[in-house]
Amino acid sequence: MIPQLRVYTDLGLSAARAASFNKLTKEGIAYIISQHVVSARKASASVPEKVTPHMFRHSKAMHLLQAGVSLIYIRDFLGHEDIKTTEIYAKCDSELKRQAIENAYPDLVDSNLPDWSKDAALLDWLSSLK
Repeated sequence: MIPQLRVYTDLGLSAARAASFNKLTKEGIAYIISQHVVSARKASASVPEKVTPHMFRHSKAMHLLQAGVSLIYIRDFLGHEDIKTTEIYAKCDSELKRQAIENAYPDLVDSNLPDWSKDAALLDWLSSLK
């Protein structure tokens, strides 16, 4: 099946109906997303008012990076010509930075820290900082 037809049939349209459409454009995808955002915002206020196709692209790249996929493969997936463009994603991920520091300096954080989650006074104080 032609890739463009597959997108439409995945949306529930018949192959004959889908064949009558033109190729999706960036603007067309943005429009489809905006229609779904309107519905999603009715169900949850945590959905941002504006969701762009690039947000999906960025999220996918970050998920691949967090899953341990090499930047070279992410670069190819995103279609970047220069690895420096893809390295921006590596700079964004604070969790990967934390893991790298912990691996480089295993004695930096004592693993025998007390369990603060049961300290009611501390939790009350932290809650008051809002």
